[in-house]
Amino acid sequence: MAASIIETCHVACSANRTPNVVSWGRGGTIAFGTCNSVALYDPQERRVVALLNGHKGRVNAVQWVHNNHNASERHVVSGGSDNRIILWEAQHGKFVQSVECKGHTGPVSAVDAIYTEDSKVLVASSSSDSTVRLWLCSDNKQAECLHNVSFGSGFMMDVSLALLPGTRVPILACGGDDSRVHLYVQESGLLQKAMSLQGHEDWVRGVKWAFTGSELLLASCSQDSLIRVWRLCAKSATDMSAEDDHTVIKMKEDVFEVKDRGMVLVFAVSLETVLAGHENWVYGVNWKPPVYKGSELLQPLTLLSASMDKTMIIWAPEEGSGVWVEQVRVGEVGGNTLGFYGCQMSPDGSMILAHAFHGALHLWCKDQDKEGEWRPGVVISGHFNAVQDLSWDPEGQFILSVGSDQTSRLFTTWRMQDSKQATWHEISRPQIHGYDLQCLAMVGRFQFVSGADEKVLRVFQAPRNFVENFANISGISKEKLLQSSGSASLPEGASTPALGLSNKAVFQGDLIPKATKEEEQFSSISDQYQESYFHPLSLTEPPPEDDLLQNTLWPEVQKLYGHGFEMFCLASDSTRTLVASACKASKAEHAAVLLWSTATWRQLQALPYHALTVTQMAFSPDAKFLLAVSRDRTWSLWRRKLPTPESPEPLFLLSAHTCKDTAIHSRIIWSCDWSSDSKYFVTSSRDKKVIVWGPCMLEESEEPVFPLEIKPCSTVLDVGDSATAVAFCPSLCSDSSYLLAAGLECGRILLYRWRPGQEGATGSDWISCGGTDTFQSHTLAVKRLRWRPRAGQAGLENGEMDGLSDTERKLEEKSSWVQLASASADHSVKIFNVNKRAL
Repeated sequence: MAASIIETCHVACSANRTPNVVSWGRGGTIAFGTCNSVALYDPQERRVVALLNGHKGRVNAVQWVHNNHNASERHVVSGGSDNRIILWEAQHGKFVQSVECKGHTGPVSAVDAIYTEDSKVLVASSSSDSTVRLWLCSDNKQAECLHNVSFGSGFMMDVSLALLPGTRVPILACGGDDSRVHLYVQESGLLQKAMSLQGHEDWVRGVKWAFTGSELLLASCSQDSLIRVWRLCAKSATDMSAEDDHTVIKMKEDVFEVKDRGMVLVFAVSLETVLAGHENWVYGVNWKPPVYKGSELLQPLTLLSASMDKTMIIWAPEEGSGVWVEQVRVGEVGGNTLGFYGCQMSPDGSMILAHAFHGALHLWCKDQDKEGEWRPGVVISGHFNAVQDLSWDPEGQFILSVGSDQTSRLFTTWRMQDSKQATWHEISRPQIHGYDLQCLAMVGRFQFVSGADEKVLRVFQAPRNFVENFANISGISKEKLLQSSGSASLPEGASTPALGLSNKAVFQGDLIPKATKEEEQFSSISDQYQESYFHPLSLTEPPPEDDLLQNTLWPEVQKLYGHGFEMFCLASDSTRTLVASACKASKAEHAAVLLWSTATWRQLQALPYHALTVTQMAFSPDAKFLLAVSRDRTWSLWRRKLPTPESPEPLFLLSAHTCKDTAIHSRIIWSCDWSSDSKYFVTSSRDKKVIVWGPCMLEESEEPVFPLEIKPCSTVLDVGDSATAVAFCPSLCSDSSYLLAAGLECGRILLYRWRPGQEGATGSDWISCGGTDTFQSHTLAVKRLRWRPRAGQAGLENGEMDGLSDTERKLEEKSSWVQLASASADHSVKIFNVNKRAL
């Protein structure tokens, strides 16, 4: 496949909900586990630059292998719930799977790695099979398990490797659920227990070594809310003899011996300091990366910690006294989120990053102008569970997605002032729900209907605050947008009551600040439990996670009742007057499609035909037909009857369908879509078949004959795997053939051109145009594919934003590129640029 056909334009994803899953490289790249992949994220470009797909289970731990001269790393190691550890190596600018370590019998929860003197990679891993293993990965792509330490019924939460000062002997620190930090040294390949450090009173969650030239410092953090820093240094014989001097008060030291190259060396460990400042479990600690002073690398004595109390603290010793103190504290206040799982610091120490329970990355940047001030930075975000459905807005300027993480998220393009490239970011979270969201349908530009694992449909409308911020960020004129959304009646924003599921509108008059007198009595019971009140935002850049959670909700304007079971799929027509909905069904009586009017939100009609769940529906682009496909392996086509004065409401009549004898699909039909001219429709099924049906075009002049004679217009295309999503591109190819995308259960997306009238010659009506490669593909099933409703790339439309003066080139680019958005069970939303010229 020519590389130029499909380019990945954007990946929206979040970090997995495990403590050791994020690592910031010295080259500036952040590696984090997202579902079964490792994402490489560039915080300067603000986009995912690569996805490393190799694990078959969730990635739980990621760690760059740092080298001694602070250059960009060549290796990154990851461990997953598939019990495997993968070492990735940079080759020709891309990371590829180099070595695989197999041997653990449970999910791997922590990894660390260092280089040995002969440039092999030494990897330590901890797993929930209660063992810690040491691996040696050599250049010939082989991994050897050097040693396996079993902890009986205990678990080690974190591991950290370093070399003992002045030797080539690796030392391993493990922190576990016995509240101790265990130190092991490697002798003749095996791990020997050196000592256990006691002091923590609860599980030790994180351990990290730092090399300060002649000594090692070890930071350990625990669920007892404390951080301990230990100092490890070499002892000489003179030190030992001075020990007997009882007049000097000294910290208690623990001593152990190591054999290295025939010599016996003695090392001592003492407690340096205990840091108290967090009010909840401390999950992660990290040292500031070493920096060059002249020609030598120096380790700054600066420590970063992250806790479940939703704060990160930077600690450092005071200059005069050497006492460790808190220097900076950043984090969230209030809200209903859980705290931070881990923290990382950028190579130059100007940015700090935490990842939270809901997968969000929280980035803070040092303010260049104000000393000691930190402010939130723009960072990527995405769903932290399967993404079920997505839709473009009718103008193709933003994407709305819903997922099993109970959120809907809105992504659009944003361009920094001095940046050439527009990047995609989440700028609103219209619905945060108590049920897993399943489906959505856009009704016009700033209104959508969503369905979840409940029997109710909910209708949302954008508030004024969103429209204004969307205009600021995307560069479209605010007046134009407010006109199209009917600005007079728009509320400012929305908030959710403490125990409610419905977003309530907040109007201009509700924004009066409450009296702040301490002594003022509660005027009513409900004032004791204040809601998280909405505060209008004025955005010029994408908002951080706290604002997304609290201040970007859309008000709910309607609930639609009528279904007997959980919602499954939705569709809206091009005239924006109708919404069709269907729910889960095991009997024909529940499988009827319901039609709603968007003007009154009344139920207009029930369309009974199918016997089991309707899995997807689509209105034809000319709004004359509604197509439904079902779990019962059949499809049904409904024709719109033109309204008459007697019945002004549109009615739909069954016009064609397949039954047991005529159905070509032998398994559940997952997906369907219409060609842009409303002539043909396509169905895709678990039986790996994709079929185009038609023709459905009604000649305007003659009275149409019903029922329509609809037959397969294509040969049966076998895509090799269950076809879970299918979509027709709205613009035709240069030779007037139709462009189709098919999404598979394995995560691949395939492109085909189809030419009607060629089906006689064995399958020559289908021309394969390639598809996504292993690094572009999803790792789990593709749930939904949607082409952008117009050609060109989002974010390049607005002439005033775009530095392109060359009009011809713009027109040519616009006509040759189309964009495809995909939602997948691997938690990600991806946007691909497809070059039609190269097909």
